[in-house]
Amino acid sequence: MLIFETERLIVREFISADMDYFFMINSNEMVMRFIRKALTKKESDDFFKANLLLYKEHPKLGRWCVLEKKHNRFIGSFVLIHLPFEDEKTAIQLGYALLPEAWGKGYATELTKAGIEYFFTNNFSSELHAITAMQNIASQKVLLKCGFVANGTKKDKEETVQRYILKRKMLHKE
Repeated sequence: MLIFETERLIVREFISADMDYFFMINSNEMVMRFIRKALTKKESDDFFKANLLLYKEHPKLGRWCVLEKKHNRFIGSFVLIHLPFEDEKTAIQLGYALLPEAWGKGYATELTKAGIEYFFTNNFSSELHAITAMQNIASQKVLLKCGFVANGTKKDKEETVQRYILKRKMLHKE
């Protein structure tokens, strides 16, 4: 199922045949260094199956497959999921993970802008969140460029993360 597309990218639900794509992104230590530990094949396959169930449990949310249109090539994942914090389980966060060969091409900004539009068009919430590792300066720059503002820090397990927020009313500033 197509979620959204941009000029250069297609964002769609993962399907059963995409299990190796999912492993490709979740096992890559360079990609995961600011997200979570890289996963083994079994961990990734279990995570993949749970992700497919998420589509049914939370329509319009999930971890989705990102394909480059020109070559129909897998380049990463895009997510709209609940924040991981116990006291904010209903808040939604945006995120992405791209394979190294897709870095530096503007895909993260393109995905984030389209993801923001998708979120505010399809969800009733008036705010969207994002979190990054404190060291992930590249993603922080993408979020700021797309209209998010820093919103303090928070402890996520043993790591402190930088928080960002984008409110619907912020999108319409003159």
